[in-house]
Amino acid sequence: MRTLFRNPMFNKLFIAAFASQLGTVVGNMAFAYYLIDRYSERPALATTAELMYSLPTLAVFWIVGVIADRFDRKNIAAYSDWIRAGLTLLLLLFVHFNVLFACFLVLFLRSSISKFFGPAEMGLLQGSIDQDQYVQASGLNQMVMGLFMLFGMSLGATAYHFIGIEGAIIVDGLSFLLSGLLLAWGDFPEHARTPNGKNRIRELRFSLLLKDFWQGLRYITGNRLLMVLISGFLFFGIVNGVFAVLPIFAMKYKLSPDNYVVHSSLITVFLGVGFLLGSVFGPRLIRRFTRAPILIAGLFISSLLITGLGLTERIEVYFFLVMLAGIAIAPINIALGSWLPELVPPQNMGRVNALIEPVMMLGHSLALGGIALAFPALISVTWLHYILGFCTIVVSLFYLAALPPLVRKRMMKVTSEGTIAEGERA
Repeated sequence: MRTLFRNPMFNKLFIAAFASQLGTVVGNMAFAYYLIDRYSERPALATTAELMYSLPTLAVFWIVGVIADRFDRKNIAAYSDWIRAGLTLLLLLFVHFNVLFACFLVLFLRSSISKFFGPAEMGLLQGSIDQDQYVQASGLNQMVMGLFMLFGMSLGATAYHFIGIEGAIIVDGLSFLLSGLLLAWGDFPEHARTPNGKNRIRELRFSLLLKDFWQGLRYITGNRLLMVLISGFLFFGIVNGVFAVLPIFAMKYKLSPDNYVVHSSLITVFLGVGFLLGSVFGPRLIRRFTRAPILIAGLFISSLLITGLGLTERIEVYFFLVMLAGIAIAPINIALGSWLPELVPPQNMGRVNALIEPVMMLGHSLALGGIALAFPALISVTWLHYILGFCTIVVSLFYLAALPPLVRKRMMKVTSEGTIAEGERA
């Protein structure tokens, strides 16, 4: 770990990524509290804001990977931050004059630009550190992500409470400005910035984008086990979409109307603690029982716990069940995260990943759109939990029916190929 921080390029990348994520978390969560607080009679506005964060994925997913591979990654990441800083100034202006439609438009544009930051930053990181440091760097980034999951909502609530929505937006913009400056000042090696040589934007052809897209799609449809796993991501997106607004809604409209800011922040803390605990036990469980049983059992247990959240009338019980749900969900993420690289060769991993996120975001957007239309007129907070539990158990049953035979078939194929290879060597 010390070796990593002796590398000035890694230091700049790490601080830049941290600052960029900090700005996003503080600004987005503070804006959600602003909408709930000022327009409490219109909860659909908070859901609409969440849609502005998720919908851009569906608009730009097919181009971000190609852009990061063909053009200067340092410039892409830096300009992504600077453009978002400029858009944040517009957001501050529109919030001051209470022009909500313009606020949502800026949020959509800002989220679209943010999609270009991740692939470019990851490419710079890969080319700026040694191969034996990848695991350390990934672990460090996961720790940072865990901290934001634990305290992200609390940071947004604190910023909104002490410096108001305009102050939180200013912090948001300054963090993007700092991130962009750190990237611009970084002396990254040429092979990290332009791994495929220098290209001009006018050389980019729409036919090339379509070719990459269809190649990845054909690979997925040709691998049945991979296709079954990815099909479940649509329901995971629905679950993520509902849970994006559920903590605030559950406290504001059911369990703690007077102290919903504090209590909704605590939900993410308990969920984060559960994730950390589940991450400790998850690898051991997977080694003992293999991925498929852990994936199916984790989803089934999670569905029961989420349904229980809808039944509880006490905040303390809600927090406890949320922590248990985090413990159950963590092994699911570990199983999926370690399974996909095993199924997908490196030359196809980028295209496959590019298709997974829009599948999730489609479910995410459908869920948020449904909530915006139906809550609270047609469905209550309790029924939001029931719907979430139902979606989770549907995925569990789907995997229970589809995964075991496909796993057995794959194991037989691998065994037979190994036997043939041994025979040829003999």
